Formats: sequence, structure tokens, C-alpha cells
Amino acid sequence: NPEKWGKPFAALLGAYAVQQGFGLAAIGGKDSMSGTFNELNVPPTLISFAVAPADAKQIISPEFKNIGDYVYLYNAKASNDELLDLVQVQQDYLAIQQLIVTGQVNAAYAIGKGGIAEALYLMAIGNKIGVTLNHVLDGFFNFNYGSLIIVSSGRIDLPMVQLIGQTQAKPALTLATQEISLDELIDIWQNKLATVFPLQTEEVVDKTKLLQPQSPHSNARAQTRLAAPRVIVSVFPGTNCEYDTLKAFRQAGAVANTMVFRNLTTEHIHQSIIELVQQINQAQILMLPGGFSAGDEPDGSAKFIATILRNPQVADAVHELLARDGLILGICNGFQALVKSGLLPYGEIRELDKSAPTLTYNLIGRHISRVVPTRVASTLSPWMSSFNVGDVHNIAMSHGEGRFVISDEFAQQLASNGQIIAQYADLVGNPTMDTYFNPNGSDFAIESICSADGRILGKMGHSERKGTHLYKNIPDCREQDIFANGVKYFK
Repeated sequence: NPEKWGKPFAALLGAYAVQQGFGLAAIGGKDSMSGTFNELNVPPTLISFAVAPADAKQIISPEFKNIGDYVYLYNAKASNDELLDLVQVQQDYLAIQQLIVTGQVNAAYAIGKGGIAEALYLMAIGNKIGVTLNHVLDGFFNFNYGSLIIVSSGRIDLPMVQLIGQTQAKPALTLATQEISLDELIDIWQNKLATVFPLQTEEVVDKTKLLQPQSPHSNARAQTRLAAPRVIVSVFPGTNCEYDTLKAFRQAGAVANTMVFRNLTTEHIHQSIIELVQQINQAQILMLPGGFSAGDEPDGSAKFIATILRNPQVADAVHELLARDGLILGICNGFQALVKSGLLPYGEIRELDKSAPTLTYNLIGRHISRVVPTRVASTLSPWMSSFNVGDVHNIAMSHGEGRFVISDEFAQQLASNGQIIAQYADLVGNPTMDTYFNPNGSDFAIESICSADGRILGKMGHSERKGTHLYKNIPDCREQDIFANGVKYFK
């Protein structure tokens, strides 16, 4: 049936031609086009995912990085029917890759359906570094698949690339006497669907709700010294950060292992409680990693974990861990569990009343995922022992219920005790209620708190999501190595 299958079949032939030209194989495949039912038709679609493994040290990000860099266009050679000369393109790519490997190219972008115009815009907005063009370019808005924009601090001597402009301090796209402000373009780009998918909440946030926490420093150490403390990383249904967390603790020198809590049957739950208690009894650190426990059901995050923590056997094991100088850390979903079980801020598992702080839905009403600055407000906790008050860390956030809600009186109490550990901060390191930096709208910009003795820490930021070659496009995204501090507490 040409009408039903013509477009996807032609697309497959095109994909196959490229595979042959590049000497690549396809792995797997799924046909969903046959899902047509009566008068309901599946749109003709081909979706492909291409993976190009490479040395992480040689990967570059696309944004303009410096003022005064040279901007070049590589225009992939195509025939009259707009098919690429794949042999020539491969040779050109290898030459450009060599420039990247040797550090001569510091940014590059693969041009897509928006053409050269879209590529330059997207490269400019990251650091708001503008670009001035030398002349009018043919096909400025045309599809230009296979072509590249490449950027270098020095001149490039390759016959297949064309110098088209230079980056500039002014945040604008400039051609002769014409220019378009990047801010204007960003507004147009972001506001198109803002009524459907808002980027920031319209709710007015009380920007006066800021306080200055006390900032005591603790040099506390465990009475029993250990070369390598044992860490139990609990894995509940829906937990998804255990691998990063294990890696972080092991890199810090701990003996870290997971305990998978099974809940398929009543017997599984009973056995898992027994095993969890045994593991806590043998550990020096209890870790509650991030995720979406039980799918954040029923009607709220971490209720499943909090219920398990309130089990009398588990609660006794947790309290005994604390009695022997143990530490507890909860990140994201784990932080939610600590708050909803009473371990934070009270330092013990207990029933909560209406005055207790909580973590609830983000003001914007949906999941947020971004990197935001957080400012160290107190180093009372051993988990923060290597930091100084005022240190700022850019940390990954990913949650739907991260808004810390607390009464003014209780917040002042925590601040006086030094229990407010970190706050969301603006670009100059000041705590802020601006939802661009405080994306969940947390009261008093609170990102993390600890127990009165500092040994229980809960935070929304994913400090475990760290690595040498991560966040290449984000300046000063240094690690917040709370895991090394936790291990050092026992040495």
C-alpha cells in the first residue's frame, strides 16, 4: 500500500543508504506502523537513534565560549537531488575531528532542520555570547543536514570550511547594520508554549522569606575509627540513583553495598525487613538514595520508605545506628523519607504533627530537571566538614516534590541551631526565592537540612551525580564531595 507505507519505506531506504555509505550496521528495530485500526492510522514515522562512542576527553560542547572566536561553516557536499556525497563527507569529518582532538576547535554544532540560523542562535544563548556575520548566507534557514558550525580561537586552514563571522560580547546576532537581541529571540522561543508548559510559576513568591542561618562548624569524629566504613545503600521500589551513589561512596573509600527491598509478596516484605535490619546493624552509614519510591504513590513521595522506616524493627535498628555514632544521608527521595519519618529535623523516627516541615509539590506543578547553584549556609554536619560557609556548588536537581515548606518560627529555630545546611543561590551566591534558581519554590530557599547533632543530612541536590567529564557546558561545576566527608568522619 504506497499510501500507507510509502513514506516510512522511503525513509528506511534512505537510512540504509547512509548505513552502507558509512559502513555502519543497524541494531534492532520495531514496527509500530502496523498499529493501524479501522479508520485510525499511525502517522508515517521513522525514528532512529545514533550512537557514536568516543573518548570523553575529546568531546566538546556546542555553545560559544569566548569573545572574538572565529565561526566557520562546513557545508556538506550534496548532489542535485540533495543526497550527500558520503565518501567526501567522511573525509571532511575526519579532518574536522582532528582539529577537535588537537584542541583547535572548541565548539561545534550539527546543523538540523532550522538551518544555519537555528544553529547560531542555539550556540549563542548558552553564555549569551553574540555573533556578527560577515555577509548574507545562502540558505540561512534551509535544512542543511550533515553540515556543521565550528568555532576556533585561531584561524582554520581547511579548504572545505568557510569563515562566516566572529563571536562578540554584545548578546545579539548581527549582520551589517541589522541585529537581533538574544533576549528577544529567547523570549519568542520560550514563550511559544508558555501557556501550556510554563517555565516559571506565576505564583507570587514572598521574597522577604529569607533568613541568615547560624553557621557553626563541627569537627566531630566517630569514637570508633575505621579505615573503611560500611555503607548500606537501600534500594526500594522506584529507587533509581543507587549506582551513582555506590560509585561515589566507593571512590571515597567506603565499603558500600546495596540492599534491595522486595515487595512482590507479603513474605518478600517480611524477609526484606529482616535483611534491612541486619544490614543496618552491620553498617556505619545508612544511605537513602533518590528515585520515585512506589511511583510517589499514594498521593505523595517517599511514603513507602517512611512507612518501612517506622516499622518497629527497622526503627530500632536506625536508632541503634545513631547511638553508635553512625551517619545517615538522604538525597532527593531519600530526603523526603527522612522528613516524613521524623528523622529530619528531629533526629529520630517519630509521629509528626501539623507543625512539622515537609517536602511537597514544586510550585510550578511539575517535575523540574536542571543544574542550580546552592550556597553552604552551615558546616554543622560532618557531611559538610571540608566546606566553608559561602561556598557555592552547581548541583543537578531532578524532582517533582522538592519544595521545602516550613513555618517561620520553625525555620528560625533551625537557623539558630545551624541546621539549615544549604540554600538555593543566585549567580553571586546570595540565597534567593527567585524560582529560576530556587526551582521548587522552597521556603527560605532551603535546599538541605541536618539533625541537631549534624549526623543526619537530607538534601534535594544530587551530589552523587558527579564525574570528570560531566557538565562540560556548565562552568565551575565542581564536585560537592559529601561522601568523602562522611568517610573521613570515621578516620
